[in-house]
Amino acid sequence: MRIKQSNDFTPEQIRDFVVRGMQEKKGQDIVVMDLRNVKNAICDYFVLCSGTSDTQIDAISTSIEEEVYKASHQDPWHREGKLNREWILLDYVDVVAHVFKKDRRSFYDLEQLWGDAEIQLIDDNAFSEAA
Repeated sequence: MRIKQSNDFTPEQIRDFVVRGMQEKKGQDIVVMDLRNVKNAICDYFVLCSGTSDTQIDAISTSIEEEVYKASHQDPWHREGKLNREWILLDYVDVVAHVFKKDRRSFYDLEQLWGDAEIQLIDDNAFSEAA
């Protein structure tokens, strides 16, 4: 059973804050995976992006945390991967952000693994719903 955070922000708003954080540090190939209609899904949304170096991966994850906190005063419920900086995961309960080095992203291929999800490709520079 997932823990629900008590706040006034919807999963869609948190998703949009995550996307904005990715865009702030030039995250590449941003994808929103809507898992709400996927049986046994662990959250409502996965938001994925790629970076070109471990430094950029770290900067993107920090930007996500800053954007979400600035807008909603929420910290991630859980963090993974900050030490190796190849795949950083930030869990906001209903929304999970995945920041990958390009080669790790293709290796784990979450888009294929969760192939039943509705997938939305986000323009790296503009996300109108995030405004």
